[in-house]
Amino acid sequence: MSKPGKVGVATVTYNSGRVIDAFMDCILKQDYEDFVLFVIDNCSSDATLRQVKRYQDPRIVVIANQNNVGVAEGNNQGIRAALLANCEYVLLINNDTEFEADLISNLCQGCRRYQCDMIVPKILYYDQPNIIWYAGGGFSRLRGYSSPHWGMGCRDTGQFDMPCQISYAPTCCMLVHREVFRHVGLMDARYFVYFDDTDFCFRARKNGQKLYYMPTVQLLHKVSSLTGGTESSLAVWYQTRNHVYYLVKNLGWLHCLYYLPLYQLKISAKLLTGWLSVGDFRVSEAGFWEGIRMCVWGRSDDCDRPISRTVVAAKGK
Repeated sequence: MSKPGKVGVATVTYNSGRVIDAFMDCILKQDYEDFVLFVIDNCSSDATLRQVKRYQDPRIVVIANQNNVGVAEGNNQGIRAALLANCEYVLLINNDTEFEADLISNLCQGCRRYQCDMIVPKILYYDQPNIIWYAGGGFSRLRGYSSPHWGMGCRDTGQFDMPCQISYAPTCCMLVHREVFRHVGLMDARYFVYFDDTDFCFRARKNGQKLYYMPTVQLLHKVSSLTGGTESSLAVWYQTRNHVYYLVKNLGWLHCLYYLPLYQLKISAKLLTGWLSVGDFRVSEAGFWEGIRMCVWGRSDDCDRPISRTVVAAKGK
């Protein structure tokens, strides 16, 4: 079996100064040396770019945005750059993570061993490395086709140590073969943050791409260290807005005549049970109706088209 080709590593930074040095140390110590690291910076106001530029390694490519284009489009920029650099694989990875020197080589070997198109590791909490953050995942119809993490919050006792095919994984750390983008397309930049990976996995599954969970490879995640947590008002707004957009986009209005009223009931139930404050309830309601407006106004399907068209367009600029 031939050796896997070049890997394009794409990480999106935004005021990542607190975590970027540890991440860079992990990446540059990889025993798989045929990679290019694309650091896509979303207009950080801290020292992130200065810290990255201190690393004198020809494999580092910095893409500095003049404004915050979001996580989804930041990943798209990294994907386009990796494909233009003739990378066989693209590793989408958060920079608030730490990992062993054999992460890339093990994921590449796993892709070939399991003959899959995409592969992900087991992900544990950085500050509690015996507690699971992600150990596989799938889509839940009861939760509006959202994607709960299997084992989240459970003590890791080996109960999720069976490699298996799955339907969902976060792009916190996901190795993707380049052909997936040629068939499925890019991330949908309209999400900005949250649900972009859910949407991508949903489209990949629909297209017949094989996603695998490889628990022998592990990664530590400093969860929400850069976003302010999933309970911030901004996170509540984006999660609600994007869930509505995701449902209508992928299921259509007819199915959403069932799902959207249920979603409204869920929001109200969270308020009544104290899971949402009055302020966050209002934020969630605003996000819900903004999601509806996004769908009514229409959307671009560019993200769902084969990547070759996007690459040609980008090369011509």
